[in-house]
Amino acid sequence: MKVEDIKKVLILGGGHMGQQIGCVCAMAGYDVTIYDISQEVLDGTMKNITKLAGFFVSMKKITDEQAQKLIARITTTTSDVDAAKDADIVSESVPENPEMKKKVFGRFNELCPERTIFTTNTSSLLPSMFAAETGRPEKLCAFHFHDVRSTNIVDVMPHPGTAKEVTQLVADFARKIGQIPIVMHKESIGFVFNFMLMNWFESALILAANDVASVEDIDRSWMGVLRSPMGPFGVMDQVGLKTVYTITDYWANITKKPQSMKNAAFLKKYVEEGRLGAKVKKGFYDYPNPVFFKPGFIDGLDQKK
Repeated sequence: MKVEDIKKVLILGGGHMGQQIGCVCAMAGYDVTIYDISQEVLDGTMKNITKLAGFFVSMKKITDEQAQKLIARITTTTSDVDAAKDADIVSESVPENPEMKKKVFGRFNELCPERTIFTTNTSSLLPSMFAAETGRPEKLCAFHFHDVRSTNIVDVMPHPGTAKEVTQLVADFARKIGQIPIVMHKESIGFVFNFMLMNWFESALILAANDVASVEDIDRSWMGVLRSPMGPFGVMDQVGLKTVYTITDYWANITKKPQSMKNAAFLKKYVEEGRLGAKVKKGFYDYPNPVFFKPGFIDGLDQKK
């Protein structure tokens, strides 16, 4: 299959990233189907896509008319049979659990046409962890998006069994939907940006979990030296603490490193208290006006959280 042959995009998972990827593909003129097992999730999916389309209008990336056409190109369904019909490329954004991804891909291998390319938007796993279970490992690679509202950088990461033609096809498709593909030579946990980001988070968590310094002072140090608008804990709040915890806990249980377990336990307290980040208005900081945005934070004049 050539990139020109791609007509229909299937998104597996109607959550935050599935919505964004679906919106970007529809904005580029592709027909998009978003599948989820929950109709309630899908109802929220379309509401959020409408908001996202409005955001792109406000940024003058598209017109009101184009936004309406974008929304019209997207359909949602809880039927896996209907979703798989005529799919040319699949983008999977189900939770970061390799067993779940095996099950989902295995089912869609049975339903999708033989030509269909499978991609995963995983942010912390390797496609080789579930490639065999897809039933078409040579047609699988990672196609990882960041927040499309702020960047158009995407990672394209093959596993050892990915056909070279498939890696090239996915990179070509990325350009077709207005993204800049970072084509990796081989598998690496965390891709490129996320690898650097998670190591940054880990360094900050080690300092906080070992009570070397407070969350605020760790952020204050980073912001003060680099003149950055946020420190690592402020950024974690933007990513979402449940996501950061899930990834940290997963690898802590794999590696069994005492410090990694300690970092996961530190994050778990916030998650259990419902402090999940900026999206719910409370994480390491309280939103919409976190203390690190206030005058005097870097100078340490406001020590209140």
